[in-house]
Amino acid sequence: MLLASLKIKPPDAHDAEQFPLNVPAIQALIGQTLDFDAPVTIIVGDNGSGKSTFLEGLAVATRSIAVGTYDLERDQSLTSAHRLAKYLKLSWHKRTGRGFFLRAEDFFGYAQRVNQLRLEAEAGLREIEADTTLSPLARAQARQTHSRTLGELRQRYGDGLDHASHGESFLRLFQSRFVPNGLYLLDEPEAPLAPIRQLSLLALMRDAVEQQQSQFVIVTHSPIIMAYPKARLLQISPTGLQPIEYNAIEHVSLLRDFLNHPERFLRHL
Repeated sequence: MLLASLKIKPPDAHDAEQFPLNVPAIQALIGQTLDFDAPVTIIVGDNGSGKSTFLEGLAVATRSIAVGTYDLERDQSLTSAHRLAKYLKLSWHKRTGRGFFLRAEDFFGYAQRVNQLRLEAEAGLREIEADTTLSPLARAQARQTHSRTLGELRQRYGDGLDHASHGESFLRLFQSRFVPNGLYLLDEPEAPLAPIRQLSLLALMRDAVEQQQSQFVIVTHSPIIMAYPKARLLQISPTGLQPIEYNAIEHVSLLRDFLNHPERFLRHL
């Protein structure tokens, strides 16, 4: 494991009254130590319970690379996460700067930026070829930067994230960005993925954990993602973060009951 534990220090009086430190689940964690004693930690809970807020604060505190935002320091959607992060005390087995933080809703922006890099590099090459004032040596030297950019993009993304479906592109991102000793903070990664693709994500995670010694902290509503073997499951609620068994998770039991007897749920619509 990389990240060992987390503790929320008591906030000052002003911040204690501000979001997110006034969220009951966060308040309940103040002064407690949360151990990350499994390679995969999965946080479950209802909408509005504070799980995404908690993960965002962790991302800021770990100085994670953010997929989908230019800069964690300047992303205004993470203002409250910065307020929480300054009270998070982290302990590490092995400090890492590898890995990333990803919110599913940020993926479109990331794919657009990758495509823009490709278009700019291709345009740069066309301008160089059209410039008749360049000597052969100068033209070759001018090509290098743009050609290198295109080569790196092809190696990492093939035809590009914009050439595949949303779900396929999402998985391609993971395939290209999982590296040894990476800490991955994922907020609802199931959002663009069909059930079969969620199983593919679990397989990628398994390889990253077993072959690359990586670690995951995931917020999810998906019973498929929750079923990752030997994951530590934590339920967030007004009492904090508490261990929970897979079959005791409300999302799991509700989905199971719905699939077995959909008519019971639909007859009142």
